[in-house]
Amino acid sequence: MKKYFQIAIVLIGPLLVASCGFHLRSGPSLPNDINTVAIESARAHAPLARALDDSLNVYGLKGVPQGTRDLGQNIHIYLLPEQLERQLLSVYPSGQVAEYELIYIVRYRVQFPDKEPLMAQFEVVRDYQDDPDQVLAKSRELELMLDEMRNEAADIIVRRLSSQAVAAQDAQ
Repeated sequence: MKKYFQIAIVLIGPLLVASCGFHLRSGPSLPNDINTVAIESARAHAPLARALDDSLNVYGLKGVPQGTRDLGQNIHIYLLPEQLERQLLSVYPSGQVAEYELIYIVRYRVQFPDKEPLMAQFEVVRDYQDDPDQVLAKSRELELMLDEMRNEAADIIVRRLSSQAVAAQDAQ
């Protein structure tokens, strides 16, 4: 009886998962005639530009160094200055800040070959708990959190790039 129950779970489980609409997300893909992405940023050596280049490499896309003006069959991404805002969420009874909401705002412009540039903006949000007794540890934690937010922003840009490329092709 136990064996039949296990077999039923194995057979019904994937059916339930498929029926709820779940499906694995494949990696972002660009049109076959586009093989490189040129990345430029308002700030030289911007951490987001490095994170975006790393993210492109993970997805098997090739990044072109800054200063590449010949678009050809390249997609050109220009990263505008990013912003980090903090909003107060809670305070300790002593009046010191206990928790912030960090809002990382990313703005960029995408230029596809033979198309008008597209402007885009999004936010990555995290909660950050502050401890005034551990200033050095918390500052390091904040740096790590910002790196994580940049990496997430880079992944979002690559995924949006894929969907924008499909939309640009459909417009033709």
